[in-house]
Amino acid sequence: MEILEATHLSHNPSASDKIKVALAQIAPVWLKREATLDKVIDAVELAGKQGCQLVAFGETLVPGYPFWIERTDGARFNDPKQKAMYAKCLDQAVVIEDGHLDALCAAAQKHSISVYLGVMERAANRSGHSLYCTLVYIDQNGEIGSAHRKLQPSYAERLAWAPGDGNGLRVHPLGRFTVGGLNCAENWMPLSRVALYAQGEDLHVAVWPGGLRNTEDPTRFVAKESRSYVLSVSGLMRAEDFPKDTPELTEILENSGEFLADGGSCIAAPDGSWVVAPQVGKELLITAELDHALVRADRQLFDPTGHYSRPDVTRLVVDRKRQQLAEFVDSE
Repeated sequence: MEILEATHLSHNPSASDKIKVALAQIAPVWLKREATLDKVIDAVELAGKQGCQLVAFGETLVPGYPFWIERTDGARFNDPKQKAMYAKCLDQAVVIEDGHLDALCAAAQKHSISVYLGVMERAANRSGHSLYCTLVYIDQNGEIGSAHRKLQPSYAERLAWAPGDGNGLRVHPLGRFTVGGLNCAENWMPLSRVALYAQGEDLHVAVWPGGLRNTEDPTRFVAKESRSYVLSVSGLMRAEDFPKDTPELTEILENSGEFLADGGSCIAAPDGSWVVAPQVGKELLITAELDHALVRADRQLFDPTGHYSRPDVTRLVVDRKRQQLAEFVDSE
């Protein structure tokens, strides 16, 4: 895999302020969970060998974004074809409780690297038959720190994914940095962003299914608003990336063009300037050295949930309970 390297450091950076991050812009082996996880683990190992402390992947990369919906008349009610595609997704989705991410956690621990990975999650605590767009954080010890279910699926996604909850609106320590993440259009949701800013986030991970049209504007906007580094990491999907045995492949690819998702992964600095401009059209590993001192410097001008906030006037309440339908109370 091609590697693109960048640095964004102050004049005389201290070792404790520096962090090296990676964005893995790769295509899934579509609707094949284990094969896609193998690709993810290969990218984790490559990022680890480059000395990175964090590697991030695109939205629902495992087992793949539901590209079929808008290309196969996905809104047709009680349609056998649509029901069969949904059943295929359920079969290949990630069930965290069943250990589907254990090998990835082991790779993270082996290389002492944290991972943000977008998965299509089959949620055991919600009957096991609904799908969620989930962003999973795995720490450098191989422990799952959070699993954030997308609060509101976008447009056609609502035909495949259920709405999530606030349980995963959490941040994590990473060296001098505090890292958090959101799925796709959640990065346009002001209160979701503020929920992370208020916890001290200064390294924001925005994951996308892929598309320059998605990443080009919000990456720099969120960086300027939060005065944080923002990593936008996208998937990639070309016609040749679909396995030959993909259901409804001919219809999916009809009029799809060269790309169903063209990437667009990029990194913005706390002042909104590009550390790495959007990269399109190919699989690659983007690495960058970042400097926490530059975050602190820009917070002197503006800190949206610190000295520039007015909690006496406006406040945010975040419910982080994991939603579930039934609570069972058994006798001893």
